[in-house]
Amino acid sequence: MNTILLLKSSLNGDQGNSSILANALVERIKSQSEQNSHANNGVTVIERDLAADDLLHLTQAEMASWANKGEDELASLSDTLINELKSSDTVVIAMPMYNFGVPSTFKAWVDRIARAGVTFQYTESGPVGLLENKKIVVVAVRGGIYEGTQKDTQSQYLKDFFGLIGLTDVSFIYAEGLAMPDGEARMNAAEQAVNEFSL
Repeated sequence: MNTILLLKSSLNGDQGNSSILANALVERIKSQSEQNSHANNGVTVIERDLAADDLLHLTQAEMASWANKGEDELASLSDTLINELKSSDTVVIAMPMYNFGVPSTFKAWVDRIARAGVTFQYTESGPVGLLENKKIVVVAVRGGIYEGTQKDTQSQYLKDFFGLIGLTDVSFIYAEGLAMPDGEARMNAAEQAVNEFSL
């Protein structure tokens, strides 16, 4: 059985372009997985809307609670988010760009996932990720065009973060220039890329 973790962070909810494309991608992956599976046990989707959840900035008190090995109630949010990630086979990230960066709620998710001794560990040669065997697919949605330029602060950041925790299979579907005069045609092209996506 394939488990998909869908992460959203659009302030526009399911009306946001990143959510629209990511929802379509999940349906595409589900269809592929069900066609390729000999077992009839389907696909499970875990959906986490970080904006709707109003995921707050990490505090010192919450971070300190992680040292209590799960016995502190403050640690339960991080534990839950990490367990969702661990239980997934494929992670689909709906990633809008806000002011040249990732949404602050997504950064709050990252801050609760990157836990030394849980998702990565420090060694004499540097940090080593403790997770493996997951595919990350990022649907990067921007009003302007940034892919491959110095202003694309998201792509390398996401590769670096997931690499930290051991996940190096990261791919991107870009939907760019959506605020430009030909934005509708660009959105149509992104929808086509989603429809043609293959794991």
